[in-house]
Amino acid sequence: MDNAVQVKEEVKQKYGCAARAVAGAGNVAACCDPGLRCCDPITSGLYSPDQKGQIPEKAVLASLGCGNPTALIELKQGEIVLDLGSGGGIDVLLSARRVGPTGKAYGLDMTDDMLALARENQRQAGVDNVEFLKGEIESIPLAENSVDVVISNCVINLSADKDKVLREAFRVLKPGGRFAVSDVVVRGEVPEQIRQSMLLWVGCVAGALEEQDYKKRLETAGFSDVDVEPTRVYNIEDARHFLTGSGVDVDAISAQTEGRFMSAFIRATKPTLQAAESCCAPGCCSTTVQPGMS
Repeated sequence: MDNAVQVKEEVKQKYGCAARAVAGAGNVAACCDPGLRCCDPITSGLYSPDQKGQIPEKAVLASLGCGNPTALIELKQGEIVLDLGSGGGIDVLLSARRVGPTGKAYGLDMTDDMLALARENQRQAGVDNVEFLKGEIESIPLAENSVDVVISNCVINLSADKDKVLREAFRVLKPGGRFAVSDVVVRGEVPEQIRQSMLLWVGCVAGALEEQDYKKRLETAGFSDVDVEPTRVYNIEDARHFLTGSGVDVDAISAQTEGRFMSAFIRATKPTLQAAESCCAPGCCSTTVQPGMS
């Protein structure tokens, strides 16, 4: 089994298990499932009481994100939003309320248990302008130029082919559309062994990109106005319990990890057709737009 397939199967297994834990265990949060070792402070305190009050409790409990993209992106009435890796549907349902009945929010997930949970949460919320799609974020089942905003919450780091995810996000966005995701980011160089130990804690099965690498990949995919804004920087004390339990000498690695791992809000824009035609920067006009899928 190659690495990409192995990562995908591990994600399916762990997030399916998390969905089943929430669906069948009352008020037990998904991050308390034994198969998901990350939890506080990564997934805690991301949504306001007002936001939580708008959606079913199990949509909140199933949230395994590292940020709250719906609080950081401006959504307008009538816009079409796509959430990559939508899980239990928390960000889809919140987005749907903000774009109103003339807009629409899509959620894309590859895990049957999460999709079932999300659709039940939609039913309980009584939100009509939502559609949950089964599929992979590396191959989005929507036509090109069909959505105004792409959001995601700590999911792109899980993909074994991040460049393909970014190209697909670019493809489905309309000219002028916005990319607005929360994700785990690494700032600066970290020894590989330490990096993997920290990422197991920060992102469960994460493969987080270094900050400048993330920006470069977005630009290569065709995006402009790329910005990475840290929203929560993790220190060694945040990870002490997990890392100690994993046999890592926490004090020995503290100097090499402090302030290097963070949740961040990543923004970018798909240039308008006029901007794309007038662009003369190296590589700016070389991006090939893939054909849409029905």
